Amino acid sequence: MPANPKYLTPAFLPRFLKITAAILGGYFVSVTFHLALATWFNRADVLITMAFSGFILWVALMVIAFLAKSGWKIWLIYILLSLLFCLFIYLGQTYNQTAH
Repeated sequence: MPANPKYLTPAFLPRFLKITAAILGGYFVSVTFHLALATWFNRADVLITMAFSGFILWVALMVIAFLAKSGWKIWLIYILLSLLFCLFIYLGQTYNQTAH
């Protein structure tokens, strides 16, 4: 049974944005999230756990990207989340460096 055409995205750019947000954006968010955790908690434990939880989070973010109505909005959300986690990485490295 073929898909209903009203649910398909005919234009190239929205489809491209969703695909790239799912693959690249989801990966960036997943990695920066786990690296942010690694700067605040035991680095070895977080990085070992990341082998499994990182993949699960990445797949969940892929699904969310394809469920989003706009590729631009999901890219914006993923970029903002990645920047937020980068800020946590910076703060964690700065705090933990001066604490020792």
